[in-house]
Amino acid sequence: MDCQLQTLLVGIDAGCRSVLDPLFEDDALPHLRSIFAEGSSGPLESQIPPWTPSAWPSLYTGVNPGKHGVFGFLDFDGYDWDVVNASRVREHTLWELLDFHDRSSVVVNAPVTHPPRAIDGAVLPGYTAPENPRCHPEGLLNDVRNEIGGYRVYAPRNLPKDKSVEWYRRLTRMRGDAFRYLANRFDPEFGFVQFQSTDSVFHECPGEEDIVRAVYEAVDEQIGEILDDCDPDTVIVASDHGIGEYTGYEFRVNDFLCDEGYVKTVRGGEGMPSWSTIAGNQLQQGEESSPRKQGAVERGLTLAAKVGITSQRIGSILARAGLDEFVAKRVPENFIRAATEQVDFSNSAAFMRDRIECGVRINLEGRDPDGVVPPEKYDEVRSELVGKLDSVRTPDGKPVFETVAPREAFFTGPYSDEAVDVVCVPADFDQFLSAQLRGQQFGPPREPWNHKLNGIFAATGANIDADATLSDAHLFDVAPTILASLGVPASDRMDGRVLPIVEAVGEQSYPAYDAGETVETDDERVEARLADLGYLE
Repeated sequence: MDCQLQTLLVGIDAGCRSVLDPLFEDDALPHLRSIFAEGSSGPLESQIPPWTPSAWPSLYTGVNPGKHGVFGFLDFDGYDWDVVNASRVREHTLWELLDFHDRSSVVVNAPVTHPPRAIDGAVLPGYTAPENPRCHPEGLLNDVRNEIGGYRVYAPRNLPKDKSVEWYRRLTRMRGDAFRYLANRFDPEFGFVQFQSTDSVFHECPGEEDIVRAVYEAVDEQIGEILDDCDPDTVIVASDHGIGEYTGYEFRVNDFLCDEGYVKTVRGGEGMPSWSTIAGNQLQQGEESSPRKQGAVERGLTLAAKVGITSQRIGSILARAGLDEFVAKRVPENFIRAATEQVDFSNSAAFMRDRIECGVRINLEGRDPDGVVPPEKYDEVRSELVGKLDSVRTPDGKPVFETVAPREAFFTGPYSDEAVDVVCVPADFDQFLSAQLRGQQFGPPREPWNHKLNGIFAATGANIDADATLSDAHLFDVAPTILASLGVPASDRMDGRVLPIVEAVGEQSYPAYDAGETVETDDERVEARLADLGYLE
């Protein structure tokens, strides 16, 4: 029997009008186009940082990262790290709030939802989950695979282009098939299905318009089948950020900080690696994250690095000879990592630990394990950093950053201390930030397409005011708006507001969130996939 959803949320990662509009004009996406044409729509301003693992939790909790605690793909414990998972999202999701009101939900492929918490309904986790994720209820993954003939979180790695397109379509179909099966099985009031390939395609096939079109056509087809099967009263489409071409420079923040005296480096030592392969597309893993023994060649490269023969120097020579990509494809990752000059985090005053965080972390005494900046010097050092970073110009004289500010300008809440101390927002998100050490502050962007600040929001349905203006919609507004569409009050901890497309139901205090124990991801396949997409350097 077909279900009848009250509210359906369709998540399109990296969705934006600059991508959608040409496809709308060609009538390539009839179902998406009708949602935008019949309802209310507008840009959806993302947050800082506008990246999947932090932005989706902000969208589905309605709070900023300082309250939910996820700032990027990595969660740091001192100078060690692990890939984030749902145990790091320390605020109630909107489907958990619905559960308090005895409303059921089906959630498919939402990022950072593994391991899932129990609700009335079903959760099939997405991005950052392992390939065989724990689902709710237990045994759900096997049920889905048996019902629809297979299900994967990620495509196989290192596929040729024609196989990549095939897998984009296959993964998209899996999302739709899984959602329809679970919606019919659980008959929920709320449904959320997220499509990730609309982002991945730009990282893996930049500038390939025919492949982008194929991905979006597959997504639109699945949306149409879900609408036919589930007949939702309200349909909301939202993205976590936008995407676009980068025409500026790559700015290597740690090279700048090294030149300014804040960053110290170590050659072939225990510092966090900051440069993995000459092509820059393989995973960086420190000793703690992937214990192993060095072979004879690696030990030799480590010793060579200590006397100055680093992979950066080798890479520079090979690049001048036009051999860098050729060698990168043939030299084992472990060899290059052994010869890498690294940021020595424990002896540096300030550093960029992860480019996705969009900022600089101060190595503070009493907070960080080997902090070198005394607490009484914190404000002084931070002010210096703000001033120096704000004054950085590209080789052609343009500002690298639109905004450089203390973290309090962007984050509030109990986990703000886990954020960077200085937030650096690239100008128009056209300058590509990097935490790698390459010996030069500027270079060409490693990825020609990457994230932009404005995504999309559209809503249609009998209870939606199609004439409402959405010119200032923000990522944090999505969760309270969805709750209102179901007649449920927003949490008084939310930073967003109910958008004028629906009538607000007020706010209430929900039970305090119980963070429980943090679960380790510790899955090299997840880390490798993130590295393939350029998210881990």
